[in-house]
This record gives sequence, structure tokens and C-alpha cells, in this order.
Amino acid sequence: MKHTLVVALVCSLTIGSVNGTHTKQIDDVQRLLAADFSNLRPGDGLPDEWELITISRIPRHTQYTLTDVDGSTVLQAEAKASMSSLAREIDVDPNATPWLQWRWKIAQLNGQSDLYSKQGDDFPARVYVLFDYDIMLLPFFERIIMRIARAIYGDRLPLAALCYVWAPEDLPDTTAWNAYTNRVRMVVATSGADEVGQWVAVERNVRSDYMMAFGEPVPRITGIALATDTDNTGERSLAWYGDIVFADQTQQQL
Repeated sequence: MKHTLVVALVCSLTIGSVNGTHTKQIDDVQRLLAADFSNLRPGDGLPDEWELITISRIPRHTQYTLTDVDGSTVLQAEAKASMSSLAREIDVDPNATPWLQWRWKIAQLNGQSDLYSKQGDDFPARVYVLFDYDIMLLPFFERIIMRIARAIYGDRLPLAALCYVWAPEDLPDTTAWNAYTNRVRMVVATSGADEVGQWVAVERNVRSDYMMAFGEPVPRITGIALATDTDNTGERSLAWYGDIVFADQTQQQL
């Protein structure tokens, strides 16, 4: 019954039911603030809308904390042969605000990261975008598998997701299906060592990326997740995430 696909969805997304609130509206509906770390205080706990998602079979969990870097509060993620994700529910119309904008920084690459293998499915930084996909659009047997998975892991287990990563060698814009499942499209947002230790601003048109990956009109966005993981490779990764915004235009126009 393709049990590996069920496990893959949970292992690669590491997200289930997430309690949260809608994104904050700013600038006359031109931008939606999905992660507002800069307005929090270093050392404080994370807001209630964010939830740490773990998997019982993986005992070591990535640690997420609020810290000050370069005079601004950001999210720090530290993984030591570990995995967990930080996730929240949102409600975003990607046709109205298709541009996803964020900044991130990593301390070192994971040289064993590999888009194409389960053994290399670890990255120093990931940003997931989760979509409200209609289960009836799946083939019959995949619908059965997903219904079983949702009965075990929760009704909000996503059926379609984009996963933006910082990869060691693959060029930016390289895409591939996740090694565990074809319901997650991996997209290289940043690549290589040249910008390690520096803040990198990223923007992606999630509407275009979704249509390129799934070949269908893009549904509403229901969640985002951040993940720094090294459970497969046993490496250590340290990363920082800044604020995350959905916008109706590119950064060059803002």
C-alpha cells in the first residue's frame, strides 16, 4: 500500500495540524506578513501561532530560538544530527500576493545535501509553502494513501508543497521532486558557498513555481514551515531566518 509514501510525507514535511492565525495585513493589502521575528525580543518564546513539529522516530530535534543578529531579532535554527520544523497556519491568496520574500543566513554548507536521494535529504535552511490541494484531484490509490495518512497524522497533512532550500552545488532555480514523495517540489533558492556567513535576500513567485511543478492552477496557501535538518547526514547546521512576507510585486518595485 505504498507505506513509504505515507512516511515520506511526514518525514519530508514534518508538519501536521498547526494552530495559528491569519497573516498580518500591511501596506493596503499589498503585503502580508507571515513571519514577524524582527518585532519580537531575543530570548523570548515564540508566538503561539508557531508550533514545533517533531517525529517520534527521530529523537533529536533542531533547536529554534529568537536571537539578535546584526541588531535585529531573527530566528536561529541549530541542528546536530537532528530534525524538527517550525510551522504556522496562514491563509494567503497566491494570485493576489504571489511573491514570497525572505532573508536567511547559514554558518556552513552541508556538503552531503542532495536533492535526489533520501540519504542527502538534509539542508541547512528550508522554507516550505503548503497549499490547499483538493484530494479528489489525486489518482484513486493516492487518495486512499493520503486518507490513511491523514487518519494517522491529522486532517491538515498537506497534499502539495514547495520546499525552497539552500543547496551546496545545484544552481538556483534547479527543481526536483523530493526523494520521498512527488507531492513536494524542491526548489533551489540559494546555492553554493560564496554567500555563506552573509544575509541573502530571496524572492520567489510561488504562483509560477507551483504551476511549473504541478501543472495546475495554484490553490490557496494554508501554511509555511521553516526547517534546518541533519538527521540523515549526521552533520551540524546553524542557520538564521529573517521576516517572511507575501507581496503583490517584486522587491525591485517595492
